[in-house]
Amino acid sequence: MHHIFNGPYRKKSEKYGLVVPLCHYKCHIFGKYAVHNNSESMLWLKAMGQAKVMKEQGWSRSKFIYEFGKDYGTVYEHFIKNEESEL
Repeated sequence: MHHIFNGPYRKKSEKYGLVVPLCHYKCHIFGKYAVHNNSESMLWLKAMGQAKVMKEQGWSRSKFIYEFGKDYGTVYEHFIKNEESEL
């Protein structure tokens, strides 16, 4: 399991269900797009985690930043905009 928000936010990741099952080698650590090997993959997961917890908890961005220390919302908006332009 990969905790989307690590370090001091690891327990909060567990509390809010912000953990994802990843295959250990290819997706988690060693693969080209593995979250510990590819910053874009890591940012995408953090942005999706932020969107999930904000929706489920009814949080504002300010509340998310208070709880997790940083806003990944602009990353989320960037990914959504790029996906829409590819459709």
